[in-house]
Amino acid sequence: MVGKTGFLWGKASVGFVLMKRDIEWKEKLDDGVKRTVRVKFPGSGKIKWQFKRSDEEVWDYDTPASPEDWKTLEEKVDALYHRRRAALRDWELVKAMRAEHG
Repeated sequence: MVGKTGFLWGKASVGFVLMKRDIEWKEKLDDGVKRTVRVKFPGSGKIKWQFKRSDEEVWDYDTPASPEDWKTLEEKVDALYHRRRAALRDWELVKAMRAEHG
């Protein structure tokens, strides 16, 4: 079901939970350029990273995530999970993949 805000809502064991699956944050790099990081969970135990610097016009889909990116993602998913805004499977996936990659 889609709510008034356009987000997808799914029924959980207790009430309704927001099921927005993209996580995005912005940060300022050492050279002063802003960078947007977007993470998607397309399913099948995969995580898709996307990066865009403010001085570039296109998104970068090929650069692997740094250990700092993995740490930030884990912190954000953990906070979302505790507020019932992220699924347990996403939280577990991020924890496992961070241990493996960064």
